[in-house]
Amino acid sequence: MTAGRAAARRPRSRPAAARARTPGTPAPRVYGFAAVVGPRARILILGSMPGRASLQAQQYYAHPQNQFWKIMGRICGAGAGLAYEARLDALQRRGLALWDVLHSCVRRGSLDAAIERDGASPNDLLSLLRRHPGIHRLCCNGAAAYAALQRHFAAPLAREFPHVDVRRLPSTSPANAGCSPARKLAAWSRALGARAQARQAPARA
Repeated sequence: MTAGRAAARRPRSRPAAARARTPGTPAPRVYGFAAVVGPRARILILGSMPGRASLQAQQYYAHPQNQFWKIMGRICGAGAGLAYEARLDALQRRGLALWDVLHSCVRRGSLDAAIERDGASPNDLLSLLRRHPGIHRLCCNGAAAYAALQRHFAAPLAREFPHVDVRRLPSTSPANAGCSPARKLAAWSRALGARAQARQAPARA
């Protein structure tokens, strides 16, 4: 009986040891994408850092449950039904630009909460704003993007770009399940100065 108990305990000890080693394993440094910005840019949409699905696809907001492209489809026709490059073109025609606050960060997994604050390196946002003086609004996609923007750029933005309006919008991430798709769409539509396109009625036979 004693030997049986000891044998039963052995399989449980290995996962515990693996968990004990996990904190000593360095989290990887991940890098974001280049800005998508055209000469007519008026509004810059800022995320924090692309998630794992986006990094694997090398596309902004590539997670299939992220509401971003569905919202953009309603606002300016840049929906997920288009090829990725066509979506980016549609955004730029409407004066919308895409980037992230962070250039790189140390993060285990995909969630913003896992970003190690001390290891975060910001993008050169100020240089981009100097090159594109038509940008008058920064729309932060969620609380993490807004917090990162304030942490890295609050003082220089106030000093050099006091006319630029900064808005914190509900995250389009599936992790933000407490905010309904309708509320997200309404908030983003107001911030982007557009009325959401009505859903097309099915064609009559």
